Amino acid sequence: MAARVYRVFMQQTVTFTSKFPVTSSTMSKISVIIAHEYLTRVKAKWFIISTILGPLGLVLLMTIPILVAVLSGDGERGKVVLLDRTDSIAAAVVAADTAKYELAGARSEKELADLLRNEAIQAYVIIPITVLDSSSVVMYSQGGSGISFESSVSDDLKPVITRARLSRAGVDTSVIDLVRQDVEINSLKLTEKGVEADASEASAAIGYVAGFLNYMLIFLYGSMVMRGVVEEKANRIVEVIASSVRPFEIMLGKVVGIGLVGLTQLAIWGILGMVAFIGLGYVLGPLMAESMTSQIPAGGMQMQSTTDTAALLASKGLVLPAIPATSILMFIFNFFAGYFLYASLFAAVGSAVDQEADAQSLTLPITMPIIMTMMFIGNIISEPNGTLAVVLSLIPLFSPILMTVRVAATDVPAWQQLLCVVLSTGAFFGAVWLASRIYRIGILSYGKKPKLKEIIRWITLRV
Repeated sequence: MAARVYRVFMQQTVTFTSKFPVTSSTMSKISVIIAHEYLTRVKAKWFIISTILGPLGLVLLMTIPILVAVLSGDGERGKVVLLDRTDSIAAAVVAADTAKYELAGARSEKELADLLRNEAIQAYVIIPITVLDSSSVVMYSQGGSGISFESSVSDDLKPVITRARLSRAGVDTSVIDLVRQDVEINSLKLTEKGVEADASEASAAIGYVAGFLNYMLIFLYGSMVMRGVVEEKANRIVEVIASSVRPFEIMLGKVVGIGLVGLTQLAIWGILGMVAFIGLGYVLGPLMAESMTSQIPAGGMQMQSTTDTAALLASKGLVLPAIPATSILMFIFNFFAGYFLYASLFAAVGSAVDQEADAQSLTLPITMPIIMTMMFIGNIISEPNGTLAVVLSLIPLFSPILMTVRVAATDVPAWQQLLCVVLSTGAFFGAVWLASRIYRIGILSYGKKPKLKEIIRWITLRV
């Protein structure tokens, strides 16, 4: 029965397409399908909820660690008191960080123990007179300070004790200071506009976020196309639609309509995200500045005392990169290129099965390239201009995500971006052609799940 319906339908389709290959009526039918797919999903509760909760969840993920870092400090639990038997070590440690340490002064060990039991101090450290020889100190606390607390105290004491040892051995203190001096790299890059600050780390982070966002959207909306096809096929709705619209028009309208849903959600996320982060800047900026200023030694207060957020970030070594318009355009193009490529293949898979559970084995060859891209992102970020990065970012199955990461992480040559656009466009048309060959037969096929050999026969079948 299904085969007979298919033959009759295809005969009518061939007759229609031979007389009316591409007309305004055809475009009107596609636009009706696009509008139906778009409006149905935009008005759905899941779209409204996810659109609102998406930026809110991202803001919470970024805000909570900042608040925890700012509000949970060692000062709330008291300072670390240093009882120095050498009368030379503790003063240098306290001078380096007065917010964390203080001298025991005339207080005895028993008095310090009472203060610790009453939680007036966080811990106290006894520096023995033999510390330069034994390299051993004793710290008392009530526990629960965290696994990094002991190591932080050790790191603070170690350079002071080392300097005291070298000084005792007769080494000039100026030589000691030269040896301990760190090397600071101020990274700059030469561009056509001149010399600019290099924000490689921030750019790499932005590239990773953009690539991961593309990954999620392609997966989310591509699988949504497949579920929509399976649902319409199971409910026999597609048979009614196919009586007046060609299968290719149905597939194209569904893919474009759901793609516009994704773009709408992405645009709303961008607007809400910008508003949220600007608001967070006003709320958390002064709080973070106050917290950072309180942790700076007294000798460096004049150099660091600023309320300007950009200057404060720059002083901490964090440079926020400017995102060029070409990067934004490439992100949008890669989203559409990846979505249309994979959504067409998902639609073909959905048309070949009657239930979503049957599609799992058929979707594996489609989902594997998307999953593999996430395995390569680390290599792309490490060497965005390496041979592996260039080659993988030009492969259409990988480029929607990996080229997005490269464009954000480095200055990709124009010819590579243009080649990526050409290859991705060609791959899209190839995927649409391949998917339409499967879709035209699979959409009216019912019964058992087709095997790979049968699907290949559908592709090569002439009608």
